[in-house]
Amino acid sequence: MYHFFVDKENISDKNILITGDDYNHAVNVLRLKPGERVMISDPDGTDYMCTVDKVTDENDSEGTALKLMIEEICEENHELPARVVLFQCLPKSDKMELIIQKAAELGVTDIVPVASKNCVVKLDDKKADAKVKRWQAIAESAAKQSKRSVIPHIHKVVNFKEAVEMCEELNVRLIPYEDEKGIIATCEAIVSFIPGNSIGVFIGPEGGFDPLEVSMAKRHGITPISLGKRILRTETAAIAILSLIMIRLEIAAGMDLSLE
Repeated sequence: MYHFFVDKENISDKNILITGDDYNHAVNVLRLKPGERVMISDPDGTDYMCTVDKVTDENDSEGTALKLMIEEICEENHELPARVVLFQCLPKSDKMELIIQKAAELGVTDIVPVASKNCVVKLDDKKADAKVKRWQAIAESAAKQSKRSVIPHIHKVVNFKEAVEMCEELNVRLIPYEDEKGIIATCEAIVSFIPGNSIGVFIGPEGGFDPLEVSMAKRHGITPISLGKRILRTETAAIAILSLIMIRLEIAAGMDLSLE
């Protein structure tokens, strides 16, 4: 079943309109026909089960659009019961695209690209803006594929100090670090992943974090943890910790382990 994200202004009590680029994709690429079922999500994370009604054009009062009829508003939500923010230091090549795709599938709500000291990639403002736009498109595509109810937000590129300050508002703040020994802090962190909490995770670039960055993180209440005895690539580390967060939150939600 095809899945689209639609702005609130295109949703009424009985109908939903698909417009713009999504209209072109739905009509000219997917060639959706009347009667076919489509899943729609709005910016608040509400999901609608719909059927295709008709294609309208510029002469219609609704303009050029694919008109859908709402069959039902879905009660089940596909989002994690917590806000999860990934602070990802810029990796080389196209690894960021892979990380964003997998992070979206695993349920993150926000991804903050971070220019840390050991990042090989250096982006000026123009390049950074273009990258963020592309990364946002990748996040949307991954959200559609994985039946997310919301699209993860890709923030603008920030430096490490700015990222640390952004993280202060979150309840649980972690920084996997290769020099951190033992797994006790990691186990304690996993227990703290409960519905209602907000979670921030820092992942370093290929060269790892500079010790001064880790010291700064500690001063701001960010807890260093270990992801095991092996050195993980930056994309592997992101997927590993996000998988732990997803599984723990899903289990906690099933057991009603909330803050209330």
